[in-house]
Amino acid sequence: MGLFLFKRLITLLATLLGASVVIFLVLEILPGNAAQILMGPDAAPEAVAALASKLGLNLPPLERYWQWVSGMLVGDLGLSYSYSSPVLDLVLERLALTVPLALMAMALTTVLALAAGIYAAARHNRLGDVGMMSLAQIGIAIPNFWFAIVLILLFSVQLQWFSAGGFAGWDEGVGQALKSLLLPAISLAVVQAAILARITRSALLDVMREDFVRTARAKGLSRRATLWGHVLRNAMIPVVTVMGLQFANLLAGTIVVENVFYLPGLGRLIFQAISNRDLIVVRNCVMLLAAMVIIVNFVVDVLYAVIDPRVKASDI
Repeated sequence: MGLFLFKRLITLLATLLGASVVIFLVLEILPGNAAQILMGPDAAPEAVAALASKLGLNLPPLERYWQWVSGMLVGDLGLSYSYSSPVLDLVLERLALTVPLALMAMALTTVLALAAGIYAAARHNRLGDVGMMSLAQIGIAIPNFWFAIVLILLFSVQLQWFSAGGFAGWDEGVGQALKSLLLPAISLAVVQAAILARITRSALLDVMREDFVRTARAKGLSRRATLWGHVLRNAMIPVVTVMGLQFANLLAGTIVVENVFYLPGLGRLIFQAISNRDLIVVRNCVMLLAAMVIIVNFVVDVLYAVIDPRVKASDI
């Protein structure tokens, strides 16, 4: 297990390094001058040059890259051009909304998908299976921003059960804050739950065709006992894989939904930073999202070895 984790950690670090290089280079080649945008089109060239020097934009790219990476290692993400405040403070403030939103959406996704997938697999080729998979297909086809607007029209405008946008804040109480995040979480979870339900069903049906399942049934185990005791755990590897990727997608997918519901989260911060050409905020936020995706994939790899020791053995 130690060698397995060591190899995965080396891969994790190499991927993080590669992601940082790609993000830095992509933002470097973008046209435009951040100092000129901050000063305005009518600013004097001397003032623009002075601001660029203050922001470090006149330094060689390699030196700026090293300053950025070394700063990240010690928690110094620099100063935002447009907000005039530390980027780390901005990111932590917005993560206090985005992470709970993604976790709530992932929890809803998992509950809905596993329940639907198991229900459909247990009723293979029957009415329940066909109906559930038809609903899942409709869910896959629905854009989450469109579904978010439908939820606002129904539950905020018509029924007036929820606010149409904004965030109550954690200071108002956990219940009130979670209520503000419920509709956005549902709009994020619908599409992901539909995808995961179909994968769960397929994985369960594949395992049900294995010899050990037929042996368990031949020994007298009921269909339900076989499903929960033997089939479900063996079918979890592809399900866990998709769950890990979906959680990463939910973190990145909050950009659109947070703007629909006017939530002050990380996605809205990225959107505003792009509009203001605040490249240091964009660079750090994108790197943070990339690091989350990479770390989630690392956790999924470790879960492989916990769920199925054959994965660890084959890797070593």
